[in-house]
Amino acid sequence: MIGLDIVRDVPLEPGSQELKAVFSSASNLIAVEKALPPEIAPPRRLLPTQVGFSDISPDADGRVRRSFLGVWAGEGEIKAFKFSLALRLAQVYLETQTEHKLDNSLRDPKAMSFSSTELPRVLPYSGGYVRADIFDVQTLLNYRSGRDPFRVLSMQQITEADFDPSWLKDQIVIIGITDASIRRIVNTVAIADLELPGQIAGVEFQAHATSQIISGVLEGRPLLKTVGEGWEYLWIIGWGILGIGISQLTSSSLRNLLIVGLLAVGLILLCFALLWNLGWWIPLVPALLVFTINGIAYTAFYQNSRTLIAIANERQRTIERTFNIIHNGPLQTLAAIRRRVQDQKMEQSHLLKELTNLNSEIRAVGEYLQREAINQENSLYLQNEKKLNLKLPVHELFYAVFSSTLERDLPAFNTLKVKVRNFEPLDNLVLDVDQKRQLCRFLEESLCNVGKHAYGATRLSAIGSLSEGRYTLCITDNGPGLCSDACGQGTKAALILKKQLRGAFIRESLSPKGTRCEFSFPLTQSWLRQLLTRQLKLLKM
Repeated sequence: MIGLDIVRDVPLEPGSQELKAVFSSASNLIAVEKALPPEIAPPRRLLPTQVGFSDISPDADGRVRRSFLGVWAGEGEIKAFKFSLALRLAQVYLETQTEHKLDNSLRDPKAMSFSSTELPRVLPYSGGYVRADIFDVQTLLNYRSGRDPFRVLSMQQITEADFDPSWLKDQIVIIGITDASIRRIVNTVAIADLELPGQIAGVEFQAHATSQIISGVLEGRPLLKTVGEGWEYLWIIGWGILGIGISQLTSSSLRNLLIVGLLAVGLILLCFALLWNLGWWIPLVPALLVFTINGIAYTAFYQNSRTLIAIANERQRTIERTFNIIHNGPLQTLAAIRRRVQDQKMEQSHLLKELTNLNSEIRAVGEYLQREAINQENSLYLQNEKKLNLKLPVHELFYAVFSSTLERDLPAFNTLKVKVRNFEPLDNLVLDVDQKRQLCRFLEESLCNVGKHAYGATRLSAIGSLSEGRYTLCITDNGPGLCSDACGQGTKAALILKKQLRGAFIRESLSPKGTRCEFSFPLTQSWLRQLLTRQLKLLKM
């Protein structure tokens, strides 16, 4: 099979008459024409099936990355569909040497195929193209690599028979001009190891285009193809969403950036593997940019957001701890002094002593807050300079809070004769440090209320029980009962704790007398919450 890649519209002598005789008798010859303006007609003595056009379509930068398979050409409304030289050569070779026939593709009716091998069309938005000037039927060209991908014979070697005849048997031979002074130059960046990097003769371009089709059909060599425009958008958007998701993965900026870097390298390797092994041209640069920008920018944004939220939450916790310390300390003492003064049961010397103690407690609030700010993750400071390690089991903390609170000089504590306390053990993993602190403050505040309001009480009971997946902390006394339904600071703190632990809070009068203050919460956690709790604890380590 011979392809003649020489275009002439004016006869040149000598040899013109002999060439006409060849055109009339040669059935294995395919000559070229120029189908796009300015048009050059093919030799007249050849059948239409022995003609293919040699036009090329460079990109905006002047480089050629695709080849024609067919175009609609002609004047006015009368147009005919013409095949390129490369497709004609491949068609004749495959149909005579094998059983592969040229047909339209079943997947894309406008594309061409040989049996089950489709020649993928390139469209204006395929791969890296954006509104490209692509018309008719073109395909991306997968150039062969190397300095000498094809065997080249000079005219002198042909005339002197200086070659092995087996080189031409059952092969496609393309005749063209390679002389540097008059040859047609095709510019491509795909072939670098040439004397003029990227520049090849037009006849070599036709050889690459023909070889690609035949190798793709017979050998399964990857043909360059792209996914649909919609799938490309989904691919890019998906990587952008992944970048945003990674930015929220951990609280460590360095770890997030490391993950972004590793996945960016993985994306590059994935796109390279798809192109090298399967011929898929997947948008790399847009996906890489949106992924890395989102991963880095949103990491910085979320880290800053987390920092601001953490600062706001810490301020809120500081305010709540301050109220609890003041409420369970100086305010309780002040309430007891006020009650005694109203009942006229306090002598002036004792009043002076209590006011002195109150002054010391108020001044100590600042010191307590400083100590808790330094060790707020692990420690709880009570009155009487007592410090509790919040890493201890919660029932041990309850015993310590009970003993410390009952040492305070509150009026109702003086009449108590029976003091019952019993706190069942609780799994230390169920509660975090802040929840332990709040439960201890709840117990302290409840006991202080007994000492402040339960005048004449002789019995106090503080029981922590575990039953049916719930832990219940119940404080009861046999005092006069509730005197008011007002919601104080202690009740507000209990309601906040109730919301955090999904628990229940009850404060009510008993019959015939007494008060019950009870807080209960479930111990069972969902598997997701358990997992998140463990992960957060690991990240804090």
